[in-house]
Amino acid sequence: MENRIEVKKIHTVVVGSGAAGLNGAHRLRQYGVKNVALVTEDMKAGTSRNTGSDKQTYYKLSLAGEQGDSVRRLAQVLYDGGCVDGDHALCEASLSCQGFFKLVDLGVPFPHDTYGEFVGYKTDHDPNDRGSSAGPYTSRYMTEALEAAVKREEILIYDHFQVVQILTHKEKLYGILCLDTAEGRYVMIGCTNLVWATGGPAGIYGNSVYPASQFGASGLAFEAGVLGKNLTEWQYGLASLKPRWNVSGSYMQALPRVVSTNQEGQEEREFLTEFFQSLEKMMDMVFLKGYQWPFDARKAAGGSSVIDLLVYREICVRRRRVWLDYRSNPGGTEVDFSALSSETREYLEQSDACKETPFERLRQLNEPAVNFYQEHGVDLKTQRLEVAVCAQHNNGGLSVDSWWQTNIEGLFAVGEVAGTHGVYRPGGSALNAGQAGSSRAAEYIAVKGMGERRWTQKEEEFFLDQARKRIAMGEAAVNWEGERKGKEGKSFSHYWQVATQKMSKAGAMVRDRKEIKQILTEIEAELEKIEGIEKVVKDAAATGEERNQTGRVKILSRFFRYYDMRICQKMYLEAMLDYIDHGGKSRGSAVYKEDLKEKKDSSDEQIAIPELVAFSLEGQGENGLWNMVQEMSWEGSQKPCASFWRRVRSLENISENQAFEVVWKAFREKRIYMSDTNCNIRKNNK
Repeated sequence: MENRIEVKKIHTVVVGSGAAGLNGAHRLRQYGVKNVALVTEDMKAGTSRNTGSDKQTYYKLSLAGEQGDSVRRLAQVLYDGGCVDGDHALCEASLSCQGFFKLVDLGVPFPHDTYGEFVGYKTDHDPNDRGSSAGPYTSRYMTEALEAAVKREEILIYDHFQVVQILTHKEKLYGILCLDTAEGRYVMIGCTNLVWATGGPAGIYGNSVYPASQFGASGLAFEAGVLGKNLTEWQYGLASLKPRWNVSGSYMQALPRVVSTNQEGQEEREFLTEFFQSLEKMMDMVFLKGYQWPFDARKAAGGSSVIDLLVYREICVRRRRVWLDYRSNPGGTEVDFSALSSETREYLEQSDACKETPFERLRQLNEPAVNFYQEHGVDLKTQRLEVAVCAQHNNGGLSVDSWWQTNIEGLFAVGEVAGTHGVYRPGGSALNAGQAGSSRAAEYIAVKGMGERRWTQKEEEFFLDQARKRIAMGEAAVNWEGERKGKEGKSFSHYWQVATQKMSKAGAMVRDRKEIKQILTEIEAELEKIEGIEKVVKDAAATGEERNQTGRVKILSRFFRYYDMRICQKMYLEAMLDYIDHGGKSRGSAVYKEDLKEKKDSSDEQIAIPELVAFSLEGQGENGLWNMVQEMSWEGSQKPCASFWRRVRSLENISENQAFEVVWKAFREKRIYMSDTNCNIRKNNK
């Protein structure tokens, strides 16, 4: 077994090849760190390279026009999203222009006018025109430009390396264990610093608009001792299933017909008409979904987000399938545009889109949106488009300080995997957060994390032993998969599908305490079995060698992903239960089921959707959870996760308007790298 573990030593390793990871690797080299390597399962996979939207947004400081803006104003908008630490808001605001102009210099085609002003537009939760876009594939352009920059620097890249364990001890990083899926070998990399840029935990949900190539690896970080933060906070919204794509913007503004069918695609009916009093009111709400794409609990009563709930009810309660149909109008009749709201009517009139069918309206509004589905095998002129309410972005994630370092010394988290967002965030702020966070981490490592950490012989033996145990688990899983498939005819893929669909039903947009507890019981039982399989299957490694090598590696890769996903599900579900236990109500992109109240004098105004849910909204006052942060700690598969609650680090408490000489002196003396926001609070809370 020991001969099969190759050991490498690298100063700083970046895991992940999305926009945040690539920027982190490039910034490290720019800032003078020579011994850098990038580790990735697949350079061409992941969310940044394979996702987009109607007009994918990059959120930054306003750079055009007369409207006043400032770093502090932008930071305040981010901070006001709820459960956001002020230092993160200020850092992301401060670095927004630096990150944006770096991308421009690398060739990302953000538009500017004749005079060089980078014009903008308003996005979600944005009072200024701060949004910019290079089109539906903005993040892909970013990734391609950053990858080219990394390759120009000749940074070492380990492609097809799947991390299966983070090696830590006493809250200090030591390295990672990887499965080389191309060669079928294990490689242990000892490192001083690790930049974790693995993206959001896309694999935990069945209904997901993340690209199929995005899984996430937050479970491995939790297992290694990294704290989770704001894990309850997500974004969900309507998206097509094949291909996975947000149906925001013009897809809804074209006023498609929304129908459901049975599982065979028959017995078609327009279920939205059951809820709305008139066809025109229904079409107005469908139109608004284009602007207001993410589900928002505040917009569920008389607002556009009720459409998400009705779609969810149709799929998860009535067990039907839901489709957008651009072939004919809602109600099957000609649209009376004069009867629509002024907002809907004027937009369509100004766009010359008052056409006869939804398809013609969509083609007029945004022909590339039509072409996208055509290129992916769906002709919207002749075919329906299947949709569901899907997970789109995790606003929470791993807890980091103001230099994006976790509570594990030497381990940094950047991009979506870092939990720097709160309940709400401006559309496009995630792309900026990934660039800002990875730049902050690289700068800190370059100044404070340069020392090489030499392993003692005792430490190396300790981590080799840890690696052997993880390898034994994986190799036993190969046999376990074969035995279980022989008896039950089911593989990890089957169990993955079942587990993720249960998560989408009970722990996504609509959250049910009873169902969450039931799923947690199932997860704990399964993790106990998984962690014990190397004790059950004897001589696992030898048996694994006898199998077809290619098939063996595929099973190993699926198993380690599955193990990570189940750890992750447990952490997220326990965070939801803990939130409920602390009196949390519905907010952001999630509703928590409550018993339907009969008393009319209740202090909470309850919203009810027949057959589905009754819920009330979380207040935004000082006495609630709006200004509190929930952090979670993994305590083992058979123990409840520990939770800690604290107030947000206030933006108001960060000193303003320091004299230039004061800042310059602190900068020269490198005192600016002394973080007072260390997120390692575990000892203080136990």
